[in-house]
Amino acid sequence: MRQYSPDLTPPWKKPSSVPEVPADPGLVVEEPGTGFCGAVIRCEAGTVTLEDRFGKHRVFPLEPRGFLLEGKPVTLVRPAAAAPVRPGRTASGSVAVPGARARVARAGRIYVEGRHDAELVERVWGDDLRVEGVVVEYLEGVDDLPAVVAAFAPGPDARLGVLVDHLVPGSKESRIAQAVTSEHALVLGHPYIDVWEAVKPSSVGIPSWPRVPHGQDWKTGVCRALGWPENTGAAWQHVLSRVRSYKDLEPALLGRVEELIDFVTAPE
Repeated sequence: MRQYSPDLTPPWKKPSSVPEVPADPGLVVEEPGTGFCGAVIRCEAGTVTLEDRFGKHRVFPLEPRGFLLEGKPVTLVRPAAAAPVRPGRTASGSVAVPGARARVARAGRIYVEGRHDAELVERVWGDDLRVEGVVVEYLEGVDDLPAVVAAFAPGPDARLGVLVDHLVPGSKESRIAQAVTSEHALVLGHPYIDVWEAVKPSSVGIPSWPRVPHGQDWKTGVCRALGWPENTGAAWQHVLSRVRSYKDLEPALLGRVEELIDFVTAPE
């Protein structure tokens, strides 16, 4: 038995398919029924508005095969909606300011314990700090912190923020921090023995930061436990290279750095 298509229209009577063309502003087409030729200036639900060379406007329905483009029939369709442009973000998650120039440095400062701390802060908050004009300096330890703060002489127009490692109750660092009493200085810290620990293990590709026996150099102990070469400088560069944004850091560090930036930049 022969099989017949439900559509019995002879092939020569079937309309040929025509391309669909987005009705982008500026596209020049002709409406064949009226002969009106013009550029698209607006496309709304179901209609398109054309403007001819004399500035005259005509509105036409968006119908299949309704227009000629370079003499050939086309079906105009509404252009795809452009995706909303989302503001860029800095590594810290702040809204980026395109083309922003670094502000002249404030008198206020943020001090951190060591070079690794400073490099990590720069990695994540560097763009923000340059916009705010905040300089980060490292101390190579906080044993003399009260004297360092006194020498800085913080005041209303020159606030000082200090980030301390291993700032937990009962620690040496905690006792030193308590000795800083200036109302224009803020000492905050994270609970980690070293700032390396503030980087999430998952970002570094390890299950966790190893426990290092008391009395042993922490960084060296970490390298040994993880099977890394005992070159702490190279090991730190490896850790730092895995930090791409605030998402790679522990909240206990993120919150403290944000507080210090807010403190140093807050108006009186």
